[in-house]
Amino acid sequence: MDTSQDEVPALTPSFPTGRIKKIIKIDQEINKINSEALHLISISADLFLASLTEGARDAAVGKKRRIIKIDHLRSAVRSHAPTSDFLLDCLPAAAETAPAKEKRAKLDRVEKPLPPGARRIDGFFRKNADPVEGS
Repeated sequence: MDTSQDEVPALTPSFPTGRIKKIIKIDQEINKINSEALHLISISADLFLASLTEGARDAAVGKKRRIIKIDHLRSAVRSHAPTSDFLLDCLPAAAETAPAKEKRAKLDRVEKPLPPGARRIDGFFRKNADPVEGS
């Protein structure tokens, strides 16, 4: 009799089980953890992070970016409703872009009046600057 069963390769967690056990034991209500449960939690965390990074990658590719940033991760979390229920609050607030910072800095900068007899130095470096008096 030829019994041909599809053998499923054993899943090996990529996280160290000792570290996961320490994280689980932080909860005061848990005294002991079964090795099978520890293995399943480790594999589940692995699959969850793989799904999250895949969503962030898709968001980055959708925006034609080569680097995954926190905004891409945030959009991946938003697109998956069960994840967004608990994880969206843990993510840091949206980072302000550099052009927005520059615009705000220009608006905040107020030119102070010069003291009597003083000139601005930036006029010296302009190509079409007025010739220096007294030369």
